[in-house]
Amino acid sequence: MNSVSPFHLAIPVWNLDVCRVFYRDILGCEEGRHSDHWVDFNFFGHQLVIHFKPKEEETDLHVNKVDGKQVPVPHFGVLLPWEEFETFSERLKAQKIDFIIEPYIRFKGQIGEQATLFFYDPAGNALEFKAFKDPSQIFAK
Repeated sequence: MNSVSPFHLAIPVWNLDVCRVFYRDILGCEEGRHSDHWVDFNFFGHQLVIHFKPKEEETDLHVNKVDGKQVPVPHFGVLLPWEEFETFSERLKAQKIDFIIEPYIRFKGQIGEQATLFFYDPAGNALEFKAFKDPSQIFAK
């Protein structure tokens, strides 16, 4: 597979207005179509739709240990170019994002070396943004 097709992802949010501001103003995603119950965003070239879902009781979060860190599952995000990762992470820091996992280099000096960071959106959806030092190693073993 040589080309990348945009994905479509629909996620639940319990407060459409707060999450709309987060994705539009904090992450800088362009807003598209919308209704009283959902909003489309251009999520780094992909279609992300936030759908209103009433807030439920808190549930235990599931995590898996990766490189000594507790990675939340499920999560989603974008692979950024290496040069853009630092600028993006600095923008998030300026927005006072409360990171689950602060920006750092994972697997340093190994196959698959990558910069990564994790945070939650206001509805508790976990996001990961990362950048591979060598993009040809994205699927390397």
